[in-house]
Amino acid sequence: MARSNGHKIELTAYDDLFQTDESRAEAKLSKIRDIPIAEIDEFPDHPFKVLLDEDMEQLVESIKRNGVMTPATVRLKEDGRYELISGHRRKKACEIAGLETLKCEVKELTRDEAIIVMVESNLQRSTILPSEKAFAYKMRLEAMNRQGQRTDLTCSPVGNKLQGRKSSDELAEKVGESKNQIFRYIRLTELVPEILQMVDERQIAFRPAVEISYLSDEQQYSLLEAMQYNDATPSLAQAIKMKKFMQDGKLTDEVIQSIMQEEKPNQREKPAFRDERITKLIPKSVPRGRESDFVVKALEFYNRYLQRNKDRER
Repeated sequence: MARSNGHKIELTAYDDLFQTDESRAEAKLSKIRDIPIAEIDEFPDHPFKVLLDEDMEQLVESIKRNGVMTPATVRLKEDGRYELISGHRRKKACEIAGLETLKCEVKELTRDEAIIVMVESNLQRSTILPSEKAFAYKMRLEAMNRQGQRTDLTCSPVGNKLQGRKSSDELAEKVGESKNQIFRYIRLTELVPEILQMVDERQIAFRPAVEISYLSDEQQYSLLEAMQYNDATPSLAQAIKMKKFMQDGKLTDEVIQSIMQEEKPNQREKPAFRDERITKLIPKSVPRGRESDFVVKALEFYNRYLQRNKDRER
């Protein structure tokens, strides 16, 4: 360390001083290597699905012809194995193609840094399911909050709340969605798997699903049965009504069934049968939409009756 006029002068390290752009590039390339796939572990709770679809088939063919063009990203774990951060589709494609190694860039990242990089890289996909966004936003926001937390004794609950707001503001800016929309997506992580899958498959609209997420698991499964029984999914108004009953402690199975049997606004009920000779024989107690089931059961009973009479005549 040298001094001049009482001021410290930081001297550049010898190796850094004489390092050329080419040598720096080589140093970076040294972290890109072919790693045995058997030594690479999946990222814990990875929220993005790897689908064996047409895109995967094209990726497999591309890798067979040209190899992996863009390296995957991994980090070295304490046990000497590697953890995959980005490149899950490339890894799967290599396995299908019969390759034993995957070209990877090894990065030194903490757990929370790895989560942030994993989410950022996967949010670039052209198609992202609501469930994928939900768990990705939740994981990243939690990681950002942990990174911003102070560990000294002056840290207060108010400070944690301020940090949480700061993290959500930053996440909203990065992903291009409002904070409210981000929190709506995160609410979807409270849905039971069967209903969350219905959201992914667009059987249930996004906003009603957010309201349903406030129901307990038991209430959600009761709703699932009511949806199957009535062959219908809740509208936003019905979902809000169920949430209000839940908050008042009055959401029973009977209330859920009653709400799901309500006729939705602007919804014209298609008659199950146009023949009045049939409709007038169906009791009014049969729920709307279940008329066909009633008729089928009645016909089954009648056929058994005919069969019994036939057997007696033998």
